[in-house]
Amino acid sequence: MKRLSAGFLPPVALDAASGVPMYDQLSEWFRRAIMDGRLRPGQRVPSTRSLANELNISRIPVLSAYEQLYAEGYLETFVGAGTCVAHSIPGEVLKPTNATQRAAQPKTVQSVPRRISQRVAALRTAPQTWADNQGAFRVGLPAIDHFPATAWSKLINRHARRPPINHMVYGNPMGHMPLREAIAEYLGTVRAVRCDASQILITTGSQQGLQICAHALLEAKDRVWMEDPGYPGARQALRTVGADIVPVPVDEEGLNVDVGIRLSKNARAIYISPSHQFPLGVTMSAARRMQLLSWAARAGAWIIEDDYDSEYRFGGRPLASLQGMDAEDRVIYVGTFSKVMFPALRVGYIVVPKDLVPAFATVRDAFDTFSPTLYQAALTDFITEGQFARHIRRMRALYLERRTALLEAIDRYMDDKLEIIGTHAGMQLTALLPRGIDDVALSIKTAKLGISTRPLSICYAKPPKRGGVILGYSGASVAEIRDGVRKLRSCL
Repeated sequence: MKRLSAGFLPPVALDAASGVPMYDQLSEWFRRAIMDGRLRPGQRVPSTRSLANELNISRIPVLSAYEQLYAEGYLETFVGAGTCVAHSIPGEVLKPTNATQRAAQPKTVQSVPRRISQRVAALRTAPQTWADNQGAFRVGLPAIDHFPATAWSKLINRHARRPPINHMVYGNPMGHMPLREAIAEYLGTVRAVRCDASQILITTGSQQGLQICAHALLEAKDRVWMEDPGYPGARQALRTVGADIVPVPVDEEGLNVDVGIRLSKNARAIYISPSHQFPLGVTMSAARRMQLLSWAARAGAWIIEDDYDSEYRFGGRPLASLQGMDAEDRVIYVGTFSKVMFPALRVGYIVVPKDLVPAFATVRDAFDTFSPTLYQAALTDFITEGQFARHIRRMRALYLERRTALLEAIDRYMDDKLEIIGTHAGMQLTALLPRGIDDVALSIKTAKLGISTRPLSICYAKPPKRGGVILGYSGASVAEIRDGVRKLRSCL
């Protein structure tokens, strides 16, 4: 059983005015706490010195109480572990806590309704059992087994061994300035994003970035275009502010701007992933990009550009960002390191138009003040010392190998049961299923075999005519990919 540190002191209440001796009060409190289950067998209790200091009393009554409890068998000592509740206390003598007793008693009075926000109902989704598996074909999972953990740990140790004071106090809501400078340089070089460090806001990932955008830009009932199908996390973020989502269809050129204008010409904002659309994988054409920017400038609408895993493109060089084409500062650019580094890093960023920086900083401060500085400092060195660029190059080659293995396995084992789309970029591909197959039921079935096939239908505003599965290949080995395709075939 897990033992608690001696630094955790129980809430012992003593009555100095009582006629009961202090050591008797203490020993009785410990007996009741042990019998009620508040102190469990094997749990460590404070030393006599620390308990006396905490209670602001002499150590003598504490020593007397502990000796009595030793004699009665309630406490025992272990070399190197201090004083613990005895393991030998019979389980049948332990009583349930008062809270448990209260819960077991029948209710005789009608309780007041335990109300929660109505917005929570809109955020709830069906249990995603397909997302629990870590192997094939988990979407958004990078190749953790190929991450340069040794080099990364050295950078963490460099900053953790003797952290400067400014790394240990409250940080700037916009983030660690050296990291913001490194990100601005990287985005300007690789993604043609027009920005400087003052416009970079550090987040805990793209999901928080989308939520900050929603809170900074939108009011309840504001209409927002969203790609259909589109990223479910973006839909959740927009719903947190009560936005009215307008699904706009996606075709081979990306989001159909003409349809969007016809559905809601006065929309307040647009969420879009133009470089690598999620989940279909298409790239927005140059003509559509110019059309969207022109309409947004006329309508005074904001464009939230989610540059989803744009680093990994296999059909040519990565495309320039939509933000880099924007002459009216209508685009807010959202990115994350979760896909190119590792998800638990929890570092992302937003590129904010200069006049919106105060508003975005206010929202960021209200959310959780600032991101941890340690990881930001280590990531700064990872980027500026060239390790980030080398890591991306290695992963691009590895993901191409795994993508090829997935396509070959589907061709070998699936007998044309899947129609593949979106194979030229990213960390996953989408496959349409034969008509009549429920993709959610299929995903739940494959999860029982240890593989994760995210259903395509959850990305649509309304159930589509044809279901599909989204297959992530970046986090699975070639052997796991082949085995996963065989298991998927058995389910079909």
